[in-house]
Amino acid sequence: MKHYYLIILTLITLLCSCNTDKEQANKIIPKEPVSRDLAAIQKSGKLKVLITYSSTSYFLYRGQPMGFEYELLERLAAHLDLELELVLVKNMDSIFHNLNEGEADMIAHGLTITKDRKKEVSFTEYLYLTQQVLVQKKPDNWRSLRWNTLEDSLYHNAIDLIGDTVAVRENSSYIKRIENLSRELGGPIYIDTLSGTLSTEEIIKKVADGELKYTVADKNLANVNATYNPILNVNVPLSLSQRIAWAVRKNSPQLLEAINQWIAQEKKEAPYHVIYNRYFKNKRDYRRRIQSEFMSINGNKISEYDGIIKKYADTIGWDWRLITSLIYQESRFKNDSQSWTGAQGLMQLMPSTALSLGVNNLNDPAQNIKGGITYLQQNYEKFTEVKDSLQRIKFTMAAYNCGYYHIKDAQFLAQQENLNPHIWDDHVEKMVLALTYPSNYNKPGVKYGYVRGIEPVNYVKQIMERYEHYKKFIAQE
Repeated sequence: MKHYYLIILTLITLLCSCNTDKEQANKIIPKEPVSRDLAAIQKSGKLKVLITYSSTSYFLYRGQPMGFEYELLERLAAHLDLELELVLVKNMDSIFHNLNEGEADMIAHGLTITKDRKKEVSFTEYLYLTQQVLVQKKPDNWRSLRWNTLEDSLYHNAIDLIGDTVAVRENSSYIKRIENLSRELGGPIYIDTLSGTLSTEEIIKKVADGELKYTVADKNLANVNATYNPILNVNVPLSLSQRIAWAVRKNSPQLLEAINQWIAQEKKEAPYHVIYNRYFKNKRDYRRRIQSEFMSINGNKISEYDGIIKKYADTIGWDWRLITSLIYQESRFKNDSQSWTGAQGLMQLMPSTALSLGVNNLNDPAQNIKGGITYLQQNYEKFTEVKDSLQRIKFTMAAYNCGYYHIKDAQFLAQQENLNPHIWDDHVEKMVLALTYPSNYNKPGVKYGYVRGIEPVNYVKQIMERYEHYKKFIAQE
């Protein structure tokens, strides 16, 4: 009998052991964050940043990338002497995971500093203070209601939420606030958790459209959205003031220190406050942007000339968004633009060049764009020795800016300096810069003299950078 009991006991022990092993195997063991601090980032020359797409953080308006986070990041990258690369966040639920996995080196988003989040990331010095507020919809006929009737239809205190449901994004700081509020008030407030793929602005719009009854948002963001959607009421505070910051990996102390030093100084400077006011205080400008068909959030338009650009871009096989970036660089989409040299129109054609291209009216958008694209193609066909298509496009744009023969001189100098005359990046572009100096443009074999090299170099760089922004927001179709 004892023998059987021993066998059964052994089997139970083995089964329990197997189950324990299985449970252990099913546990997700958190990985150590990728190790890449400031020194490694500086060596790469690039600061990669996770950023969200919204009407205040990062967006495209009339061909220009804009946003509170975007503008500050441009200044930070310049301060650190690094190229800025932005990585759009598709799901807020995974933003800390994406950071720690090394998809980027920092998060630039309005993150509320919380105790729980500090376990996953290191927060920077706070950028500004805000508080969380209730977002609720007024009655559809609110404009015709008497003031007291309108007031009676709305909640005016957090305690009114007891027994009701608030919709907020999963894993957001708003969930913790509602949970704490429910405990503080001694009554249940129910939470409808929404997908991390929804932005706070999208959730606010669902309240405005009547799809959701209540949500929570930071006051500054709620205020600008209520400017565009006056049917919203955002006057009920749900928290005390809270600090809003960016974040880095916990094992990036050098980067954190560099950012903190920059933020401390930046907040003392006028540009910081101008930028903040542009996106969170200037309601008239916000309303103008958000109502524009050329705001990327509203559709797939960059400028009123998109249709013409697409038509003629197809004739040479270029991405219309790249040509649009070039046109923005040339004229900011101002059809009557004229430079001090006499170049005119959207693509800034010289009158003599225009005549050779069959352009009779430089102020006619279709003629100007068709002529400019034809001129691009003519330059492109001259660089047959450049086999890489992207490099060839860069040569073409540089020639469009400063002239084909100046670029040929730079290729000649590149060969003399043992650089590759068929690569623009870090090779021929260096020699274009060199042509600024007499010691270089007076060398034997250099035929076309001085060129202000920084202009074509920045011209190509800025067009390509803007093109990357366009690709993030605007479909090629």
